[in-house]
Formats: sequence, C-alpha cells, structure tokens
Amino acid sequence: MSTTLNVARYSALLSGVFYGIYHRRSLQKAHDQDKEHHAIHQREQLIAQAKDAWRHKQESAKGSDGVITNPEDPRFDLEKLVAKWEKNL
Repeated sequence: MSTTLNVARYSALLSGVFYGIYHRRSLQKAHDQDKEHHAIHQREQLIAQAKDAWRHKQESAKGSDGVITNPEDPRFDLEKLVAKWEKNL
C-alpha cells in the first residue's frame, strides 16, 4: 500500500473518532439539560401539591364544627352544609 493511502485512511479514522467524541459530548450536554429541566419541573409540581395539601388542611382546621365546605373533598356532605347554613340564619 502506498503511504498516501495509509495517511488518508488514518486521517479518516482519527477524524471519525474525534467527531464521535464531539457528537457524544453534545448529546450528553443536551441530555443533562433535559434531565435538569425535568427535575426542576418535578420539584415545582411537588411544591404545588404540598401547598394544596397545606391549604386543604388549614381550611379543614378552620371549620371547628366539622362541616366540610369543599365540594371536591370526598368527605363532603351537602346535608350537613345546608344544616349549617340554616343554623346561621
């Protein structure tokens, strides 16, 4: 084989290796950014859930008579709520 052909082959091989390293780094960087964004979004979602749970707990603690006024709550009882309103009138 001629030396020119060997130089061209090894040049192509080394350039392919360096391109692979560069490409891998760019993909890893994009993946790391996506992972960080997902972690931030997950933390924000957990904080929002905790705030909702705290607000719900505070609202249920306010009503010392035990009547739940939130219709989304599974323990909501319309008859008790109407009775409370009638008592307040």
